[in-house]
Amino acid sequence: MEANEVHSSRSIDGDMSDAEAYESYVGRWSRRVAHEFLGWLGVPEESHWLDVGCGTGALAQVILDVASPKQVTGIDPSEGYLWHARKDVVDDRASFEIGDARALRFGADSHDAVVGGLIFNFVPDVRQGVAEMTRITRSGGIVGGYVWDYADKMQLMRHFWDAAAALDPEAVDLDEGRRFPLCKPGPLKELFETAGLRDVDVRAIDVPTHFRDFDDYWSPFLGGQFPAPGYAMSLDEERRVDLRERIRSNLPIEADGSIRLVARAWAVRGAP
Repeated sequence: MEANEVHSSRSIDGDMSDAEAYESYVGRWSRRVAHEFLGWLGVPEESHWLDVGCGTGALAQVILDVASPKQVTGIDPSEGYLWHARKDVVDDRASFEIGDARALRFGADSHDAVVGGLIFNFVPDVRQGVAEMTRITRSGGIVGGYVWDYADKMQLMRHFWDAAAALDPEAVDLDEGRRFPLCKPGPLKELFETAGLRDVDVRAIDVPTHFRDFDDYWSPFLGGQFPAPGYAMSLDEERRVDLRERIRSNLPIEADGSIRLVARAWAVRGAP
């Protein structure tokens, strides 16, 4: 679902708006992680892939671009996200459909590679989700995924929450670094091993996140969706300006106004 929380009763227009906001917020950086992730997985060509929680299709598109798959199926609970995926990922090898990570409709041993980009911390019962991913993966295949390192090196979010917490102690409880303890090497490894996966490995993937100027960094936080933008837009104008200026004062802004940060993801893989 690419950082898309499980939807209950949302309109498709609302979901489409979320998808557009997601693209400008972190979608552009998740694609870079996907390239590194797929190279690390090393899945053979002509494989059958399932992208669990495919969101806007970012990971599926990179699979098509670099992994020479036989077929890629993406599932997501959001019709709005799927609309974006179908619109943006135009390839006869790809299909996208409504689905729930906790109850995959596919038979056992039906896929060579089952992956999830930025989803594990959003699946309500993540152990069941990884168990399902394992169930449908063939012997000799691979299960994998990645999550942001919210607590440390996902720097665009880390700068935001550190500034927010300094101004408002209540913001601490909204910080993804605190809310998602799964997004660390130890818990990820334990999650995969508990699902019965073998040879579980976890590694860091660091990608550059370069912003043209401060507005390029700040504007996505005004979208209102997702925890950090939602918090920013919950503030009155005066408090939002205070937050903006505190973040600006702590960012490593270059002489030309550009900002060079790093986004770290933790990637995990295992064999059924």
